Amino acid sequence: MRQEKLFSLLDAFQIETPSWGYADTGTRFGKFLQPAAASTVEEKLADAGVVHRLTGCCPSVAVHVLWDFKAGDDPAQVAEMARRNGVRIGSINPNLFQDQVYKFGSACSSDPKARAEADRHVQESLRIGRETHSDLLSFWMADGTNYPGQDDIVTRKKRMEAALKSWHDAMPETMTMLVEYKPFEPAFYATDIADWGMAYLYAKQAGPRAKVLVDTGHHLPGANIEQIVAWLIDEDMLGGFHFNDRKYADDDLTLGSIDPYAVFRIFHEIRTAAEIHGRDVSKIAYMIDQSHNLKPKIEAMIQTVTTAQELYAKACLVDHAKLQDAQAQRNIVDAEECLRAAFYTDVKPLLAQWRSGHSLAADPMAAYRASGYVEKITAEREAARKERGENSSPAYA
Repeated sequence: MRQEKLFSLLDAFQIETPSWGYADTGTRFGKFLQPAAASTVEEKLADAGVVHRLTGCCPSVAVHVLWDFKAGDDPAQVAEMARRNGVRIGSINPNLFQDQVYKFGSACSSDPKARAEADRHVQESLRIGRETHSDLLSFWMADGTNYPGQDDIVTRKKRMEAALKSWHDAMPETMTMLVEYKPFEPAFYATDIADWGMAYLYAKQAGPRAKVLVDTGHHLPGANIEQIVAWLIDEDMLGGFHFNDRKYADDDLTLGSIDPYAVFRIFHEIRTAAEIHGRDVSKIAYMIDQSHNLKPKIEAMIQTVTTAQELYAKACLVDHAKLQDAQAQRNIVDAEECLRAAFYTDVKPLLAQWRSGHSLAADPMAAYRASGYVEKITAEREAARKERGENSSPAYA
């Protein structure tokens, strides 16, 4: 691939960072605080702005309704905060799992009060989306059951179908609905959207502006995620990704920290769909969904973003003509070597050139560490916490 084409593809490769990735998070066992972590939506947007300025490819920020928007907040003011920090509001993520009313589910619950509250919350999320000019409504539903006989499986399916169809029809015409799936947790017997096939069916039922969202951590061990991706693209049903990595299940680890070749293979299928099968992949939403419990928040985000750029660039370098020829000859070794050759190419010099062309530092991580930003926000945020009467974060990272 010529350098000009590769750079053009990198120009179009944009990654959305999540507001929650900049804040203190934890596991079911506890939360470990970091002194530089963001506590407010304004601080989250400031950090996201820094990541975008250093990487040049993260212009939007995913927000979580409830975590980022409180009662009485003006969404237009939040959108203006984003603009001042050089970013914009991206996907709107309703929270249908946190409140006590959702103990037995949200859209699928047998309790009509829970279903009504879920509808109220999604309508509020849609209002926020309109006022912030978001074009994505992203659903992860925690609905499911823990025990056989707890609820009727098909009845729950029909409740979910009706809810998603109603919310799809309420969206502005510029918005796309993303339907995410997960095989288990918090439900451990039957999850109401457990795999890509179920998400596909729900999206098809919901309407033409509903697509499937693939979270790279939401699969059972051994699942061939790139095959799922290839099928969804061919059916024009791939809406986007939540990128992370995992060793066991939904571990939310930084991208490529466990299996970078798996991410490369996903990007390869996307480029193959475009280069060989003529599919339009320009509207796929690339988003990060990670909670950085141990790594410093902004460093972890920069690491993930630059890793995604590297693996995407490698996938762009696959020689498709040579690959197709080897496949036609049933030459398995040479076909595999086409992928391996691209994967083992050192693309860092190419990315440094691309960044130079955009007046960016060749090494975003080094530039961030030299900027003094983390020292500045640590002092400011510790002072702000004290002023609000909150417990200070520990002095160690």
